Amino acid sequence: MSRHATLRARAPVTLFHDGHCPLCQREVAWLSRHPRRARVRLVDIQAPEFDAAALGSSFTAMMGRLHVRDAAGDWYVGMDASRALYAVLGYRRLVWLSTLPGIGGMMDAGYRWFARRRVRLGRWLERRKKD
Repeated sequence: MSRHATLRARAPVTLFHDGHCPLCQREVAWLSRHPRRARVRLVDIQAPEFDAAALGSSFTAMMGRLHVRDAAGDWYVGMDASRALYAVLGYRRLVWLSTLPGIGGMMDAGYRWFARRRVRLGRWLERRKKD
């Protein structure tokens, strides 16, 4: 899928998030207050009733990278999931900038780095908040 395809994501989108991740919890809290929050359905993949297999995926795969499904049933994974999410929230110009050659590749690499460390980074930030 081309990065520009994320600009065609259709609302509402379903964001599959890790409800145990402190950074994810912050993002979900922000999304819950967003003026266009009706465009996003939030699903906690850590919830006992969540079944990744029913979606044709696995819990491990969904924990490894962000997943978004739009109203047309199209899936976006990783940085493309973030792009699709922000496109439906109205940040299309920023999303378009994030797809430009060079910038897009750097953002994709940054996302992969972050995704592997998000839980550890979240715990570190939580400890810093307490100090």
